[in-house]
Amino acid sequence: MRTQQGTPIRRDAYQPLAYQVETVDLDFVLDPKATVVSNRMRCVRNPQAAAGPVVLYGEALVCLSVRIDGAAPADGQVRTVEGGLEIDVDADVVVLEIVTRIDPSANLTLSGLYQSRGGYYTQCEAEGFRRITYFPDRPDVMARYTVRLEADAATCPVLLSNGNLLETGTLPGGRHFARWEDPFPKPSYLFALVAADLKALERKVCTMSGREVLLQVWVEARDLDRVGHAMDSLVHSLRWDEEVFGLELDLDRFMIVAVSDFNMGAMENKGLNIFNTKYVLANPDTGTDLDFENVESVVAHEYFHNWTGNRVTCRDWFQLTLKEGLTVFRDQQFTADMMARASDTPAAAASARAVTRIANVRGLRSGQFPEDAGPMAHPIRPDSYQEINNFYTATVYQKGAEVIRMLLTLLGTEGFRNGMDLYFSYHDGQAVTCDDFVGCMAEANGADLDLFMGWYSQAGTPRLKAVGHYDAASRSYALTLSQHTPPTAGQPDKQALHIPVAVGLIGPDGADLPLQLEGEVRSAGTTRVLELKETSRTWRFSGIEAEPVPSILRGFSAPVILEVDEDDARLAFRMAHDSDPFNCWDAAQRYMERVVLALAADAAAGRRLEVPQAFGHAFRALLVNDRLDPGFVAETLALPSETYLLERMQPADPAPLRAALIHVSRELGQALQADLLTRYMDLEVEGEYRYHPADAGRRSLRNLCLRYMMAWGGPTAVQLASLQFRTAGNMTERYGALAALVQSDAPERIEALAAFHERYRDDALVLDKWFQLQAGAWHWSASAPSTLEQVRALMGNPAFSLSNPNKVYALLGGYFKANAAEFHREDGAGYAFWAEQVIALNRSNPQVASRMARALEGWRKFTPEIQVRIRAALETVAAEEGLSPDVAEIVGKALA
Repeated sequence: MRTQQGTPIRRDAYQPLAYQVETVDLDFVLDPKATVVSNRMRCVRNPQAAAGPVVLYGEALVCLSVRIDGAAPADGQVRTVEGGLEIDVDADVVVLEIVTRIDPSANLTLSGLYQSRGGYYTQCEAEGFRRITYFPDRPDVMARYTVRLEADAATCPVLLSNGNLLETGTLPGGRHFARWEDPFPKPSYLFALVAADLKALERKVCTMSGREVLLQVWVEARDLDRVGHAMDSLVHSLRWDEEVFGLELDLDRFMIVAVSDFNMGAMENKGLNIFNTKYVLANPDTGTDLDFENVESVVAHEYFHNWTGNRVTCRDWFQLTLKEGLTVFRDQQFTADMMARASDTPAAAASARAVTRIANVRGLRSGQFPEDAGPMAHPIRPDSYQEINNFYTATVYQKGAEVIRMLLTLLGTEGFRNGMDLYFSYHDGQAVTCDDFVGCMAEANGADLDLFMGWYSQAGTPRLKAVGHYDAASRSYALTLSQHTPPTAGQPDKQALHIPVAVGLIGPDGADLPLQLEGEVRSAGTTRVLELKETSRTWRFSGIEAEPVPSILRGFSAPVILEVDEDDARLAFRMAHDSDPFNCWDAAQRYMERVVLALAADAAAGRRLEVPQAFGHAFRALLVNDRLDPGFVAETLALPSETYLLERMQPADPAPLRAALIHVSRELGQALQADLLTRYMDLEVEGEYRYHPADAGRRSLRNLCLRYMMAWGGPTAVQLASLQFRTAGNMTERYGALAALVQSDAPERIEALAAFHERYRDDALVLDKWFQLQAGAWHWSASAPSTLEQVRALMGNPAFSLSNPNKVYALLGGYFKANAAEFHREDGAGYAFWAEQVIALNRSNPQVASRMARALEGWRKFTPEIQVRIRAALETVAAEEGLSPDVAEIVGKALA
């Protein structure tokens, strides 16, 4: 393990390597403790680079031999340098043969080749391939691979690698082999192998050109009944990419493999996607509606990478958003389309799309906005990094997707598709940059996107201020938009960005007004996209007969924080009348945010907490409106996340915020008991479970009603939750009831947790839900047990393991990142526990440790008293000997 904090790598220091690799022949003799890897590479001089040696990266390898063009190297020809080898050669073409030995059983980092439940798996992104063999392990080195795998036939009957299967056979001693060939050049981070005891669900389909291809989802035999949804999702993804982007599967087969020990969600290795089991396995008894949605989304994401990431890849890791931001955008569009297509009416389809968009923005606001405001703030294309694993961030992924969405907004559907087509025609089979992508968009549409590139280079969340003025005499409405981005680490001065702002005006009767800008001869629709390119600009709308209510940033047309002066009455008006579903939801969220933060201030000052009557009335109006889609109502009536509210609180103080959230929930539960109960009863879904937006929306609102009733308490709520838990026919209802019961200190809470554990004690994924629920539990009464002590006790459960990332994310992540008031205890015990666990994880899996370390990166937003306690914990971790670069970067930047 590297123990020093590395020197930052800079984007402007990029230089191509002196030698590229044309072909790679790999031979694996798999053994738990002594796997031998024979690597034969044909290397060619790079005419685009300066002269130099062959550079090969390697880590945690035992080098057994090196041969150059079939001969042993001369003295001094091969040099061991920090991070690998350098080999001096004179020829334009050279064949290198390197044999290494590795120990998969001891590889707890889960990077490179490792073992899980007796099988062999790989994870090579970003820099895992160098833990398998010496290689120029960079994304701009693209080669064709042939792979031979040899393993014990009894323990590993299935041998898989990228591409197409060439040959299989038996060997002496109970062993066997398989040979695979990938016909397409790829970077080493897309290499994959799997050798394990697995079974496959198979399906053959025809592509749009008429080729028959084989689709396989490989899992352990006991899980075969839980992969049907993943297979359906794969087929839907294949069809959608053909229909929407004209992109076809290019291999004879496409494989998905599920593994329980995996640092990430999934990996898009060419033709052999390796997935965390969490994003493959789902059936009604073990998966919630959200699980089904996540499986569909992640399967689509990895499949779409075949073109946006694999066929066209990144020149260097600074360009990570080139593939990830673009592919997140594509999977978001896919999910919205799938939800809409499953809907029964146009209105239901529109609502399903809105719910999907709202979920996207919720994630952005609670995950990426805090990142943009903290010490790890970085542009979607960073200028430098110390450890690339730390830059698989919400900024690169979620904000990156929003930047792509802005291009769609600016260029339109046809213009965006034209840009995508040009991108593939120019760059198929290449490793390119973000500039290449945006350049294709500009060229295909004759557009000037030079200013738009600022989104790639500037960190921070812009503040968009909107001020309107109505002039009755001229029947005009002037809207002034201005932008400001606060300073971030390393970027004190910010430039104006190109921001598309979708705007509508609502008349006094609640109807959208036709929009005609000053100087235009006729109106053009009721929503207009205004392009703000300056620090401030004013637009004037003509023919406005009465003062309108502006609806700004419709559809969340840009990833900004909107600042607009709206009183409670105007927010309630927009909740009732805004035709844009996103802005209707956002008005409700703004109203809730205002009420909760005001109550938090009262709680901090020791004042009495009172929920405004008007807020309760607006909440009830949405609750009882059975004309609205239940899924949309559920999203609208759910309180803003605690994480997001802490970002909006100045300074952040978790204890009074939690008190305010509990008080609001209780007050609503008490005031609306009858309405909540009626809605709960009316929303019951009859019949067998199906993953469908209409049913999912009903279950979502029903569970929300139950939680509000439980917040107020009383025997009726406990009885309803207990009955739903006992009689539930699917995991969404069962888990929803358990989540409600966890809010109670009634005996039924303990009974339900025990029953859930007993039922699913042998199901690792479902037990992750059980761990996470308890780690995130709120204290609703003074008699509730300490969450920290519960988490410590749960770490002793036989099902928990620090070596399994899913368990860590569920239990420790659930406590550190999703339970602010309990984690930020006044006695500092939560921080001491955090330091203890980060240090322990650092020794085995630095990637997971760094993700846990990030729970305290935004510590400067808290009150001075809290900051003192957090700083002590950060300094404890920083002082640990042998700290990995992954954790050292996070803690170092937090303290800097």
